[in-house]
Amino acid sequence: MILTGPEITKSMANGRLHISPFSSEQVNPNSYNVCLGDTLLTYSEDVIDAYHPNPTREIKIDESGYVLRPDELYLGHTIEEVGSDFYVPLLFGRSSVGRLGLFVEITAPIGDIGFHGQWTLMLSSVRPLRIYPGMKIGQIMFFDTIGEIDLYSGKYQGAVGPQESRYWRDKLRQP
Repeated sequence: MILTGPEITKSMANGRLHISPFSSEQVNPNSYNVCLGDTLLTYSEDVIDAYHPNPTREIKIDESGYVLRPDELYLGHTIEEVGSDFYVPLLFGRSSVGRLGLFVEITAPIGDIGFHGQWTLMLSSVRPLRIYPGMKIGQIMFFDTIGEIDLYSGKYQGAVGPQESRYWRDKLRQP
């Protein structure tokens, strides 16, 4: 079952859900709006290698905004730290942002129970698009669970700012 807006607010009050900073104005009928932070990462090599660490370049977005280019993958982040030990969060781009040609979280919308931190956003624009820090960029929905819960304790726990892929670390653990 998906949490309604009033249940999101109630779950914040009783500690079953954590969103910081929290604003009741960002509560929707069945989701919570999250805002874009002021830092982006881009990969600085022409070829990204899944089995090796990849260098990145940091971009700060100021109040005049930053223009995303269609041929680039940008890693952004939410301002909000979001987490729950009780609910499964799913993050989607807002439809109004999608109508501007911006894809947000195309391949990884699901969060794990027990993850707490800022969400890394995978941003890809169809056309050049100016974005701004603090803009409402996505919405998180929360689903109730059935069964025993195994809390997340993975490599992105406690994330602050955009996090580059650490997929290559998984390769190191393979036999």
